[in-house]
Amino acid sequence: MFEEDKDDKIYNLIITNGIDKNREYGQFTEKLFSKTDFLWKESMSPAYATAGEEFFKKVDRIILLAGLYKDNKQTFDDLVEAAEKYNIPLVLVRPYGLEEVPEELEKKAATIVGWNANCIVDSIKNSDELMEE
Repeated sequence: MFEEDKDDKIYNLIITNGIDKNREYGQFTEKLFSKTDFLWKESMSPAYATAGEEFFKKVDRIILLAGLYKDNKQTFDDLVEAAEKYNIPLVLVRPYGLEEVPEELEKKAATIVGWNANCIVDSIKNSDELMEE
């Protein structure tokens, strides 16, 4: 890695969780941990609908694991609403092993990514630029 490519930013992420029959949350965080040159932390709230500006202004990206959407629709809806309200990029991750994503989420996402760790990190880092397009 070239010195000018080094990214010391610690990304503050919200990663959707909840009912997770296929253990996608664990698989996703394992992908992030595998990228030792990518620094991140996770913010969580018991109720995103009431978390407020103080909580969300510290968040850099919201990661939506599309495979969890069906069983956690209210949480997803709350996070999409917060992303719009506080101008936080949404990174939509395809359901594990599938290509299809919910259309209503696809329309709101800054970017859509599969399960390759390098692609995930690139999508997180570049989703600000994608929002501006």
